[in-house]
Amino acid sequence: MWIQTAVYTLWSPPPPGNRAPEATTTLVRRALATLAGVTALVLFATSPAVADPGPPPNSMASLGDSITRGFNACGWYVDCTGRSFSTGDDTTVNSHYLRIRRVNPAINGRNHNAARTGAKSADLYGQAGTAVSQGVGYVTILTGANDACTSSESTMTSTATFRANIDSALARLKSGLPNAKIYVISIPDVHRLWSVGKGSSSARTAWSLFGICQSILANPTSTAQADVDRRNRVRQRVVDFNAQLAAACAAYGANCRYDSNAVFSYPFTLAQLSTWDYFHPNTTGQQVLATISHPAGYPW
Repeated sequence: MWIQTAVYTLWSPPPPGNRAPEATTTLVRRALATLAGVTALVLFATSPAVADPGPPPNSMASLGDSITRGFNACGWYVDCTGRSFSTGDDTTVNSHYLRIRRVNPAINGRNHNAARTGAKSADLYGQAGTAVSQGVGYVTILTGANDACTSSESTMTSTATFRANIDSALARLKSGLPNAKIYVISIPDVHRLWSVGKGSSSARTAWSLFGICQSILANPTSTAQADVDRRNRVRQRVVDFNAQLAAACAAYGANCRYDSNAVFSYPFTLAQLSTWDYFHPNTTGQQVLATISHPAGYPW
């Protein structure tokens, strides 16, 4: 209100006959100058500070689950860490690691993948300890898919437990690697997984045969309201998880960045999924994941 009052006072026209045209012009110019100064102060006061990312790191580690391990991206039900979107060295994928290496060769060979296939948020604390022991300068985190993709809706991780798990892992990183840059990546939209695969008999067979993400992928062709509601609730759990990831990263401080749901919002296709399980990203999917996530993080 004080700004509005000041502006109104400055712009109030003088009583007729009290000022010459030159004086009025001067008053207007002063008003414009004062208004510009006030605007600058307001913008400065309200604009969020963006921490300087500093130089590109000399080492990095990736934490998370099978997506970060590159599972099924190069062979039948095996990890393919070379094709990880984060720390892989496959030039087709063009991972975070390779992008950083082009501007800082010192990182060469210091790309550690501490993720584990099948891991949930509860496993992140241990992975954080591994990253601390490696003394890395950059850590990517992509976790939570397995907290939502479970054998049934009832076995999903609660939002409160998920947040507690994230907080404990981030606290361990902050304590052990106070200067490291942390990059938290949003969980992909598992509801879209159902949407792009439900029309494929191969995908439906794989989901059923291997019991993949049954919390959302059970009865994939059903249009019954109970199944529709279940799928929506599972998607909402992922949305809630991502909100907690964003909040936990913000609470961490200037050395943590969140991808602002870049990965969650990306409309991936069936062609970007492994044809062995129609769940994990194939090589093309890992490439897309790197392409989407890297620009939303640190500008190295």
